[in-house]
Amino acid sequence: MPHLRTADAVDVILEQWRRERPDLDVSPMGPIGRLGRCAALLRARLDECFCAFGMSSWEFDVLATLRRSGAPYCLGPTSLFSTLMVTSGTMTHRLKGLEARGLVERLPNPDDARGLLVQLTASGLELIDRAVTAHVDNEHRILGDLSADAVAALDASLIGLLAELEPPPGES
Repeated sequence: MPHLRTADAVDVILEQWRRERPDLDVSPMGPIGRLGRCAALLRARLDECFCAFGMSSWEFDVLATLRRSGAPYCLGPTSLFSTLMVTSGTMTHRLKGLEARGLVERLPNPDDARGLLVQLTASGLELIDRAVTAHVDNEHRILGDLSADAVAALDASLIGLLAELEPPPGES
């Protein structure tokens, strides 16, 4: 017996478009609309987790980027803003806030007298280690109702879509 699913908000939108513009093939709106809705709903669940640690998603992203870079958890601002896909001005503003909270420090770059490096402080390291553990547990809960095969298939599909949308590394 086939699995019956409940219509979602995107189904309603698709039906409206099919009624109003039967001349259009609106089928791409299904997956793209669902990806958008999933992204918004996922962001809310992820933000709840980060909030429990007194962080926003961007603060988590900066600290996590430094943490996963490996000891001594230090990167140049250009590496940070390139990885996080923000402007240098945005990154400067964010780093000032994290520095004021004692989570990162800016140090002179020994390889560039005019440059600085950004490094996690001991409190920043402790905070991100606790937060990333909770974050991964949260992600497991979010995907918990999907089988391992379904998660793998979803990941494979998204890898293909991302390859179509994102320029190869080194290109922009």
